[in-house]
Order: sequence, then C-alpha cells, then structure tokens
Amino acid sequence: MKSIRKISMTSVLCLTLFTTTAMSCREESEITTIQETQTENHQTAKTRFISVKGTSFAYRIFGKEGGIPLVLLPGLGGSMDDWDPAITNGLAQKYKVIIFDNKGVAASQGTTPDNIQAMANDAIDFIEALHLNKVNIMGFSMGGFITQRVVLTKPSIINKVILTGTGPKGAIGLSNLPNIIAGTAGLGPEESFLKFGFTQSTESIAAGKASYSRTQLRTTDRDLALSDATSASQFAAVLSWAQPNANALEEIKEIKNQVLIVHGENDLPVSVQNAQNMAQNLDHAETGNFPGFGSCLFFPES
Repeated sequence: MKSIRKISMTSVLCLTLFTTTAMSCREESEITTIQETQTENHQTAKTRFISVKGTSFAYRIFGKEGGIPLVLLPGLGGSMDDWDPAITNGLAQKYKVIIFDNKGVAASQGTTPDNIQAMANDAIDFIEALHLNKVNIMGFSMGGFITQRVVLTKPSIINKVILTGTGPKGAIGLSNLPNIIAGTAGLGPEESFLKFGFTQSTESIAAGKASYSRTQLRTTDRDLALSDATSASQFAAVLSWAQPNANALEEIKEIKNQVLIVHGENDLPVSVQNAQNMAQNLDHAETGNFPGFGSCLFFPES
C-alpha cells in the first residue's frame, strides 16, 4: 500500500467520494453509449427494464450527461428505493448514476443466487448489457462484497471503486450477523434501519430518522418488496462470505484501481478493522473512518 490517509466527514458524502482520491471530473471524459438526456432525479427517474441474458433487470438512470457512469450496489435486503436520495441526487450532480435490482431482487426477474460471485457475474452481465465500456462502481455492505468480485472478475470495465461499510471475505464481525438480526426481532422497518445503520447518540438517531424519511420520498413507481426466497438467498450468500478465508487479503492485492474505503467506526455488522485491513493491502486506497457512525455513515445528516 502506498498511502493511507484519513479524510474528514462532510454533510454530503458525494462532495468527497471521488475528489478525495484525486478522481477529477476532467479525467472522466469517456463517452458511453447511453445518450439520453437525463433531467430526472432519484424520486422521479423512470424505472426501465433490460434483458440480461434473457432475464429482465429493473434499473434507473439519472444525473449528469457524459463521463464515466457510477453504478451503485446496495446492501443486504436493499433495492433501488433503499438508497438515500440525498446521496444519489448529490452524486447525480457530477455523474450519471445507475441504480438497479440485481437478479431476482425486487422488480428484476430471475432467481437470486446464494453466493457473492454469482451476484457479481450478474452485475457484470447487467453492465455489459447496457453497452458501457467503463464504469465507476460503489458498493455498500453486501454490495461491497459484490463490488470486490466484480473488480477482480472483470477489471477491464471498472474505472474507480468506492467501498462503504464492507469487508473482505471472512470479514471480522460478519459471522455474528444472525445474532444481530435476532436482536431486531419485533422492530419495525425504521427501527431496524436505525439499529443496523446508526449509533445510540442523539445526533446519530436524528440523522438516521431523517435519512429513513428521505428513502420514502418516492411515492410512485416504487420498487417491489424482496421475496422471502431472495432474502434467504442473500442471507446465505453473506454468511458464506463471512467464513474465514486465509487468502482473502492476498486476493484483493490484485485490485489495482483507485479505491476509496469509507467506514463507520461503530459499524455493527462489519467491524471497522476490515476497512483498515483492506486499505493496507491495496496499492491505491484511501480511507475515511468516522467515529460515532454505524454502517450507514455515508447517509448524510440533512
């Protein structure tokens, strides 16, 4: 690893996601094959469908024209409507943002795989079905697991990488996920969101409630709820990823892209030590570790 530098928290992460690692807009001049004018935002973007090897995938595109698009991969149980619009709309000011439901998730057809590599293969197929030559990619939690496998499996289509609230194979703390989930029994959706993503401080809870409210702002054409089968497959995939793997950190050394690693120091499912371990084994990584935040640290306060 060449350097690790901690960066300060800002109210809107999108202001630092790429600039932190010298990822300037002027570098991203490659023109993709998507030429439609995007005037929509997270709340209004039309849900589109594309056939990916015979399976219909749901996706939305919004944001700035030109440059290399940014593809977002959500966490366990997440769909397109679980992203905080403050994040996606902020990113869309500088990038063409693409959110989608991977195979079998929400509005996408097919059977959800029970392993991370297959999910990564499906994500690659989706990107290639859009005829995109190169993308930036951001993965949150389980989406970060998938992102790692996407970069390692098909590095030629990836430009720059953001890993948030995630870890390598055998991630420290992840095997305790069943107990953490058991502790949320009886909680409503907002309470579970706060339990997983935020700490018990007054500031963190207020930020979490504001973020949850924003995820409800889209009132039409909302995504479908995940099926029980999809949820079970995702859970199995995450638990498999949690199994100890002696070669995990050696493997990620093969990632030569610029990587921004963002992690809350009070992340409940995935210890912040995972971010530090990954950064120490990547040639071009910078980290942002933030005290007082849980796994949803990149969801802004307002």
